[in-house]
Amino acid sequence: MKTAIFDEGPQAPPPASFNMAAHVLRHANDLPDKAALELLSPGQPAHIWSYREIESAVRGLASGLLARGLAPGDHILMRLGNSVDFPITYLACITAGLIPIPTSSQLTSREITKIAAEISPQLIIAADGVALPDHPAPVLHAAQLPGLYELTPAPYEMGDPNRPAYMIYTSGTSGVPRAVVHAHRAIWAREMMHEGWYGLGQEDRLMHAGAFNWTYTLGTGLMDPWSAGATALIAVEGTKTAALPALMAKHKATIFAAAPGVYRQLLKQKMPAFPRLRHGLSAGEKLSPAIRDAWTSATKTRIFEAFGMSECSTFISGNPTHPAPEGALGYPQKGRRVAIIGENGPVARGAPGILAISAKDNGLMLGYFGAPDATAEKFHTTKTDLWFETGDSALMAEDGAITYLGRADDMMNAGGFRVSPIEVETVYNAHESIHESAAVALTVKANTTVICLYYTADAPLAEALLSDIAADTLARYKQPRKFVHVAELPKNANGKLLRKHLREAV
Repeated sequence: MKTAIFDEGPQAPPPASFNMAAHVLRHANDLPDKAALELLSPGQPAHIWSYREIESAVRGLASGLLARGLAPGDHILMRLGNSVDFPITYLACITAGLIPIPTSSQLTSREITKIAAEISPQLIIAADGVALPDHPAPVLHAAQLPGLYELTPAPYEMGDPNRPAYMIYTSGTSGVPRAVVHAHRAIWAREMMHEGWYGLGQEDRLMHAGAFNWTYTLGTGLMDPWSAGATALIAVEGTKTAALPALMAKHKATIFAAAPGVYRQLLKQKMPAFPRLRHGLSAGEKLSPAIRDAWTSATKTRIFEAFGMSECSTFISGNPTHPAPEGALGYPQKGRRVAIIGENGPVARGAPGILAISAKDNGLMLGYFGAPDATAEKFHTTKTDLWFETGDSALMAEDGAITYLGRADDMMNAGGFRVSPIEVETVYNAHESIHESAAVALTVKANTTVICLYYTADAPLAEALLSDIAADTLARYKQPRKFVHVAELPKNANGKLLRKHLREAV
């Protein structure tokens, strides 16, 4: 039987002198007047940004940032909302060699203060109404950005493709959010997704259902279509989910991308005809077969699912020319080296283990910022290879198809965001009336999960009080929606919490 390693040859290396933003916006040279971005609003014509206009704004802002005395390698904390300022700022920082750290606008002041203390930003770029950290870094307000877009364009700061380009935050299994450092080469690795997941070309009009300030939208909805010379379609802030199908039809989307929860909401209504739509894309959490089948029935198009993580670009997927087998996520993309790892290295095909990707993958992180030990713990050395272990259980079929078996740890998924139960429990365990707590993701109805908090206390507590405990300390998507008072939490003989028993209790 074959070993559970998939390898059809490595991706070619990026150029020796490279800049991620220059790669994303390279079509400003050959397609200057083509629509790079169309902002969609019900009942209104699209607001169009050409490739020339996007690049001009990006490089103009880069000049404005450098004029403030910032230097390559400086950290820029992004506290922006759902607007076009978000991707322009992100790419402007990378253009100038600065390191942007995009963060969710839902994070509270307490949460973002912890992040700022860790990364020590030299500048904070913020929109009105978004919580700011208690930190001495100067603040550039979003209202000032459009004026900087008009400045003389800065040159792209070229250099080693392996140097840091940006950081994004993720929650580790310890419950401590970690800053993941990515290199400029990360965008080069995403080229493998164009064929391996999207089936993406210059003629495409890719509509993403997410907000600008979500990393799924930033990558799949903007960076990738721009890298391919395609057109990105994004609905303006405040657009209701129910309005997306009509916008998709009116603006002739050829590819639609969303999290499974959005597909579920859309299927509650009758779908219009989509004359140009070829297929949908799904990521962020596991897509249920029921949603997949219902979408195909309603639209006569397929959904292709993909698997990735904050530490690595999406690397397993089905695509229009090589769909995933029934029940499987898909196949490792061409250029990836993927394995299923057991205690003694790669297992046999068909056997379960931990999903891993080669440490040489261009899309793999440089490491966790300021945490070399935590970085080292994610890697597994065999006789011939160094692997990055994802922490997800999976198995590889004889033909290389990957089937996802669930988290090897207890991370939860809330609306496409990974949430650590320990982070939630820490907040509740600090309350004087709560003895112990345990957070788990529960399926409350078909295809719908919520975060549930089980807790022990002298008596059941009012739900309003329990909701208020987290209101000022946790982002909305991290807050429990269901509370269950129990006499005691299930534990094994060693006193370890048995979360599986809680998930199976309802």
